Amino acid sequence: RFGFALVLASLPAMATGEEISPALQDSWGDFWLFRFFVNAAGYASIVVPGFLLIQYFKRRNYLETGRGICFPVIKSCVFGSEVKSVHQEDGSLPTRAEPTESSTARQVFKLLFCAAGLQASYLTWGVLQERVMTRTYGATETDPGEKFKDSQFLVFMNRILAFTVAGLYCALTKQPRHGAPMYKYSFASLSNILSSWCQYEALKYISFPTQVLAKASKVIPVMMMGKLVSRKSYEYWEYLTAALISVGVSMFLLSSAPNRHMSTVTTFSGVVLLAGYIIFDSFTSNWQDALFTYKMSPVQMMFGVNVFSCLFTVGSLLEQGALLESVRFMARHSEFTAHAVLLSVCSACGQLFIFYTINQFGAAVFTIIMTLRQAFAILLSCLIYGHTVTVVGGLGVAVVFMALFLRVYARSRMKKRSKKLPPGETPVQKV
Repeated sequence: RFGFALVLASLPAMATGEEISPALQDSWGDFWLFRFFVNAAGYASIVVPGFLLIQYFKRRNYLETGRGICFPVIKSCVFGSEVKSVHQEDGSLPTRAEPTESSTARQVFKLLFCAAGLQASYLTWGVLQERVMTRTYGATETDPGEKFKDSQFLVFMNRILAFTVAGLYCALTKQPRHGAPMYKYSFASLSNILSSWCQYEALKYISFPTQVLAKASKVIPVMMMGKLVSRKSYEYWEYLTAALISVGVSMFLLSSAPNRHMSTVTTFSGVVLLAGYIIFDSFTSNWQDALFTYKMSPVQMMFGVNVFSCLFTVGSLLEQGALLESVRFMARHSEFTAHAVLLSVCSACGQLFIFYTINQFGAAVFTIIMTLRQAFAILLSCLIYGHTVTVVGGLGVAVVFMALFLRVYARSRMKKRSKKLPPGETPVQKV
């Protein structure tokens, strides 16, 4: 096992022709590739038995022959139920009412509330994320302190609070009857926790502004996944703006001054982790789109996904013995405890603000708010943590956000134009 881990830890160095540093050999257990496979093995120990049980119940035709106290639970988890709902095909809530003149002031207040909530939640989340993953805790004049290394524990903290918030919301508010088989949430859950893990882990190797721009460019793999998973078609302006985003991100990355202290292994690791985040996140969004055909509410989706996320992460942490180790770290450093809890609160509240904003104002307004949030996040990170951006890099950032706003504008124009056309006609050919 130890020899295999050392081989995994040395793969990037061998690929680039570099010597393996003593520090890398000493800390092979913390190397991201090794941790990824260990985490994946933990998830597999839950997924494989679950898959076998599902196949067993389906082959036995349990829906027709099953009886007893366990029947409702097994039916809900494996088969689900047919649902007739007033929800729309995309799983969103019923169409929002257009504001009247008498409610304009109220709508403006709601918009400011949503914008402030989203900005506060996700800007705080971004600052804390970088603080937790890149800085030490307990540092003194004589003690350099220690870094928190287990990204999976942070994912677990985020998911357990999101699960609690979504569960309370579903219990206290009226929700549509649930019809999706519960096991189908596990696919989105698995890809979601892997994307979050890659996101946290990547901050050990790349700057936060680079990560933000990489997230902005995920529209490209999302479109690719949409073609593969959902067989979606896209319009020409979507390909054009995706190309502009690629150009802007390339300008930013290529203009960054090379850091002589940053090895090729570090750069390689950061790029691979970012690619992993984008791929897993793209799968998550497309799988959730497919799940919304069961006409569930967004909060029900949040609850279902986080049920499995908690199960996967706590199971993997217990198998590795990492849960107690992380709790001990929290006991040693109260500052880290506060950061981890606030990080989870911001993540859970941010998700609720997302659902409320889209329900009240639509996806276009939400996208504009979140695009501005990304720009503010880069600025805030540069101010707090001292990241530098060159002139060419700044132009690249501007190109990316210009393309994002163009997407919002084009999408809103397309919606207005499609309303004026006769049924069955489309304003632009999709490819």
